[in-house]
Formats: sequence, structure tokens, C-alpha cells
Amino acid sequence: MTFVTGLFLIDAPASALNNLGSIPGEREENTVGVKVIRTKAGYFPYVSAQAFRYWLRTTLERRVPAWRSSPIFREEKIAYTDANPIRYWDDDLFGYMRAPGKGETAKKSREQMSLLEESTPVTDTVTRASPFRVSTLVSIAPVEPTSDFGVMSRHEGNPVPHEHQFYRTTLKGLFSLDLWACGTFSYRNRTGFRNLDDERVRLVKDMDGVEHLESEKSYRLPKQERLDRVKALFAGMAQLEGGAKQALHYTDVSPALVIFAVTTGGNHIFHHTVGAQRNGLPEIKIDALQEALRVFADGIRSPIYVGWVKGYLDEARDAFEQFVAQHNEQAASQGLPRIMLSHPREAFATFIQDCDTHSEWLD
Repeated sequence: MTFVTGLFLIDAPASALNNLGSIPGEREENTVGVKVIRTKAGYFPYVSAQAFRYWLRTTLERRVPAWRSSPIFREEKIAYTDANPIRYWDDDLFGYMRAPGKGETAKKSREQMSLLEESTPVTDTVTRASPFRVSTLVSIAPVEPTSDFGVMSRHEGNPVPHEHQFYRTTLKGLFSLDLWACGTFSYRNRTGFRNLDDERVRLVKDMDGVEHLESEKSYRLPKQERLDRVKALFAGMAQLEGGAKQALHYTDVSPALVIFAVTTGGNHIFHHTVGAQRNGLPEIKIDALQEALRVFADGIRSPIYVGWVKGYLDEARDAFEQFVAQHNEQAASQGLPRIMLSHPREAFATFIQDCDTHSEWLD
């Protein structure tokens, strides 16, 4: 099995990208706090994986014309997508869980939904673990959030005070895409593994070019269809938009730095290559990267794609460029993968192009 394994940094110079609501006990009842991890070392602001996935899904819908989003339905206190990975790329790559409601209210809800959107009937509980995985985006160093006090005063009478928190930091996140799982759907009658019920099996059988993996009780879409989905996902990563409090703290959430490669294992080989200096600024640990490339050389199936925005940590980038030049001179003779350094958008674009010439990555 192969994975796209990567790490990225988001530069948040004065931001509140993911909030937790009001903070009890503050001087203003409507004080809005940011999400933080509390440790003995201090506070680490973070963005939840759920928030990041929402940013990416929204970006894909808005910026990638080929992307096929799954419709969302609501039954009282639950909501779910159509759970049809054959038709919707969103369900394929981000996973789902859907069970047919048995109550009268659920039945009425489905009747109303069918008037709004054609939904795929569900005959049994179907679930799919997301082939695309992302970590919580966590500050690389402890930061004490800043409290900003303001008032609404564009009216007669006393001003209305309000307060919110924000921070200045670099957020680090990890991602992984299981390439084998993309476009491959199981019908095993086992909890957590039944991607397809009888209705969805019928739909996939009707498609041209579908491969039946009988020993694994799975169906696999044609390779070009699977490639198109993977390429669309990373086209969205290259244009990432989102985040809370953008009207007050406009922040570019597209990666300022990204490192990724195609690997034969799901473990993350780049996790420890980026840390923080004593002043809280990011540090690219060249020794750690060298070790990772040497130790995992037999499991790296692509170049190492590095996207780094010029103007961001320029002194560190100069040192990294020297390392890349030296590394690439010796890479072939030492059996190590080459490093390709460019802008993050160009790094994703190069990977997308390479997918067309390396379709074996999906085998």
C-alpha cells in the first residue's frame, strides 16, 4: 500500500482561526476564546482536524470545478452525506457513516429529502474510514493568547463592549492519503468495513471498467477515475482557504511550507523534521530530514516535494537550499530520493503532474 505522507505549516501572525465560544468568568460575558491545549509548558493554540477538513471541503467545492461534493441530509438530531463513494468524490476520500433511521420522523424526513435531492437508498448501515487523514493543527511553541477589547458604538446610548482572543504563532499539521483505498470499496459484512450495501454494490457493478477484488470482497474503480480524485484533492490543498475571524484577523491559511512524498507505509516520516527554536520560530531540522531520508529510503517511491514561500523564514531557506543542492548531487549514488524545492502551489502542481506518469502509485 502507498500513501501520500506530508507535513505543512500555516503562518498565523495575528489570528483566531478556530474558536471555542464564550469563556466563563471573564470580565465580559461575550468574551470569545480560542482553542488551546493547556500544558505545563504553556498554552498551545490549535485548529481542530474537523475545522481543517471543513476548510478543505469548502475550498474543493469553490475552487476545483471537477470536484463532486456529496449532498447533506438531516433527520432531527443527525446529519449525514449521501454515503455514495461511487458517485461523490467527497464520500470516497473523506469517509462517511450512514444508517437507515427506523422511526416515523426519520421516514418523514427521508420523504421530504427526496423532494429536494435525489438520494441513494440505504438498505443497511454503511461506513467508510476516511482515506484522507489529517492531524490537529497545533502551535509549534507555547503562546499566551492576547485579549482584544472592543466596543460597538455606532448607535445612540452606551457602547456595547465585547472581547475576544487571538494569537501569533505557526501552526503545524500532518496529513496522509491512503492511495490504495481511494476508489476501492469493501462490501465485507463487518463493522467499520462495509462501505457498500446491496444498493451500492448494484450501482458499482453497472459501471464500466470496475475491477472486482473478490478475495478482498471489494470493488475498485478504473485507475483514471481514481487518479482524477486524488489530483483534485491536492489541487484543493494548493488553494486552501478558510478560518474563523477572517473579517478581523485576515489570515492566509494556505501552507507557507509543505513537505510530502509518496511512501509505502502509513507511518509519518516527516513528523520530527520541523520544530521550534527557543524564540518560538519554526526550525527545519536538516539532520532529522537527512536521517528520515536515509532510514526510509527503501519505502519512498517519489521525489521529496518541498514547497516553501519566499519571504517566509528566508535565512533558514537559504541554508535549506544549500542542503538540497548538496543532497541532490549525491542522491543517485546513495540510493536516496531527490528533493524538489519550489513554491507550495508549484510543489502540489508537480505532484499532480507526476501522478499521470506514475499511476502505479495507486496499485
